[in-house]
Amino acid sequence: MKLTVILFLIASLFLASCGSTQQFTAEQSIDLIMAEYAKPDGPGASVLVMDHDSIVFKKSYGLASVKEHIPVTPATNFRLASVTKQFTAMSIMMLQEQGKLSYDDKIMKFFPDFPLYGKDITLRNLLNHTSGLIDYEDFVPDSQTYQVLDADCLKLMSKAESLYFAPGTQYKYSNTGYALLALIVEKTSGKRYAEFVKENIFSKSGMATSVAFENGISTVTNRAYGHSFVNNVWSETDQSNTSAVLGDGGIYSNVEDMSRWISTLWKFSLISERSQLNAWSDALLNDGTPIAYGMGWHTETYRGIHHPHHAGSTRGFRNHILVFPNDHSMVVILTNRNQSEPIIEAKKIADLLLILH
Repeated sequence: MKLTVILFLIASLFLASCGSTQQFTAEQSIDLIMAEYAKPDGPGASVLVMDHDSIVFKKSYGLASVKEHIPVTPATNFRLASVTKQFTAMSIMMLQEQGKLSYDDKIMKFFPDFPLYGKDITLRNLLNHTSGLIDYEDFVPDSQTYQVLDADCLKLMSKAESLYFAPGTQYKYSNTGYALLALIVEKTSGKRYAEFVKENIFSKSGMATSVAFENGISTVTNRAYGHSFVNNVWSETDQSNTSAVLGDGGIYSNVEDMSRWISTLWKFSLISERSQLNAWSDALLNDGTPIAYGMGWHTETYRGIHHPHHAGSTRGFRNHILVFPNDHSMVVILTNRNQSEPIIEAKKIADLLLILH
């Protein structure tokens, strides 16, 4: 279907859902959905929509920096927060296909001094959040002024006395698991995590300005700064004491690079089709019960379509990505504000696409 036809249909469908008779363009229709982010004096958002592997909509709203009054553009790089996890999972999957590790490896193979309570945790448990590991954030007081790193998350596990549950018996979302996975990437590859993802993912996917940000080592070009709404004013709240952990949320990217990334995934350019589809499928507990997570991706059934998606939420940033692999369609929204739930806007936009298929 030609781009102009798709856009016309998107606009028409939006009008029908609103019961309006006014003639809107496709851009105006999505502008209505994104109106909250378009205020001239507030932090904003970037939106990109793909359909059948073509970009059919791309637009930005609001400010990347309220203090400097710098507008958001499609090239603005936002902190992805937990959307980062798909890149960490990909790194492990690539190393697994290279025969350098196994999903069934126990973590004590990589961390011999890990507390004995973790002796049965596997890489698979880390990937699909069934490890039972205590959240490292529980051991980082709000009053702490220095930032913890991935290696610090490992050290903090010595403060825990047990797991939430036996590995593989339950699902509980774990930032700790993905910090450990980043360290395993480093131990297995011999490269820093940031270096590994740059060489093996970003460069191969054409993601020229994406970066796993390390303060004092790398920079973020066209950077969006996080904001919070405090006392009726938008204030810059860009970093917290856990913002420097890379494996669970430290990558910065923009909507254009994210479209290149997703296009690379459904072309199976980095790993095999079998491995990628496994990452996008429900994992299983030890007793065979499915959970709504694969490897670096949540899963859900939306309007009868089972598909991967992921949120990213951290101090001053809220993001969401919806992917529909069968149609090579995607909606990604990146924002630099703490007061938003972009999954809501993403699904409204996705509704316009899904009804076309």
